[in-house]
Amino acid sequence: MTASTRGADIKSVAQAIAVVVVRSGQLPLGGAETVAEAGGSVVLIGDKCTEAVESLVGIAQHITVIEAENFAPTQWSSAIVSLVRDADVVLLPGSPDGRDLAPRLAMLLGRPLLAGAVEIRSDGAVVAREGGLVMDDLVVDGPFVATLQPGVRGLPSISSPSITAAAPRVDIVERADLQNPELADQALDATVIEVIPPDPATMDLAEAARIVGGGAGLGSPEAMSQLGLVADALGCSTGGTRVITDWGWLPFERQIGTTGVSVHPRLYLAFGVSGAVQHVAGLGDPDHVIAVNIDASCPMMSLADLAIVTDAPALVAELARRLGVSTHD
Repeated sequence: MTASTRGADIKSVAQAIAVVVVRSGQLPLGGAETVAEAGGSVVLIGDKCTEAVESLVGIAQHITVIEAENFAPTQWSSAIVSLVRDADVVLLPGSPDGRDLAPRLAMLLGRPLLAGAVEIRSDGAVVAREGGLVMDDLVVDGPFVATLQPGVRGLPSISSPSITAAAPRVDIVERADLQNPELADQALDATVIEVIPPDPATMDLAEAARIVGGGAGLGSPEAMSQLGLVADALGCSTGGTRVITDWGWLPFERQIGTTGVSVHPRLYLAFGVSGAVQHVAGLGDPDHVIAVNIDASCPMMSLADLAIVTDAPALVAELARRLGVSTHD
């Protein structure tokens, strides 16, 4: 494996296929991006995969569905390998399940694994190292397996009327069996005892469905701490702008924006956030945005579905009072 500065377009040269684990009918973060990068061919495996097919209208053309419960990466890899063997490039999203499944597939296929890719080519990939501070351009001599970092490709919202009208339907949906007699080795998987829902306060911000964000308009670290308590009481994750993290009011991994974390929440509540382009560019396309700011003309207010013109710290304090939370608890 050697370094290179140039590579061919994966879609024009290589035959690619995506493998995406589905849980309760939901694609993981980066799942649709991975299918698009693979040119629309995908194996969906997990529970309620048929529901996930609807999320790929306009993106996927050929879908193979394997219904299975209780995530078992060793067994699932054996079931998948015959379906992806002929593809030059096998792509998985860099989600927890994707990162678990990818090395097993690579081992069974006898291929190198390029993990944490931000760009895929027919002859290799650019992969992120050291938290994205270093990019390695890797070239391989033949077929390979790769995981794609969520958010690096970007996709338009398929719920947009203009996109839905022009989007092609899924051409083929096939069903396959979980069992694969050819690879029926008695490999053992860990037994799933319980799946515990993520804690919004500690989960990866990139995967949070509801986020409360704080900006410089909060005015003090105490107000930011109080906002965190409000977010916890509402079952939301806490994020902030670059100014907030630069001041030390939040850890860097909670910074939303192009120089922080790219998020994709369904709901975003912005308190004292002015809406700088670097911050807004990392917000994705939330279904609902609520903004609270004393400045009615700031960019964040114009982007909001509900804009509340009031003092953000005062509203945070009132919410904390009504929710029964306090910085002294």
